[in-house]
Amino acid sequence: MDALRKAGRQKTYRDTTLYTSLSPCMMCTGTIIQFGIPRIVIGENRTFGGNEGFLRSKGVEVVIADDADCVALMERFIREKPELWAEDIAEE
Repeated sequence: MDALRKAGRQKTYRDTTLYTSLSPCMMCTGTIIQFGIPRIVIGENRTFGGNEGFLRSKGVEVVIADDADCVALMERFIREKPELWAEDIAEE
């Protein structure tokens, strides 16, 4: 959502591919659908299983790169900063 805000006003997102390190949470999934973004490339979905099935059911093309560097980076972040990770995903 922050990336879309920083992109400024756009007439359409219908020709946009969104790249993200993690599978999108429900809030980001809703934004993708609301803005009509047709394609999303996900770096990895092992550390956080998002809403790929829901996106697909709404006609969004979902590509999962399963990038080893992305997985390693997220695993390191979760290991080194578990409190921040829990906050990010709204867990106690």
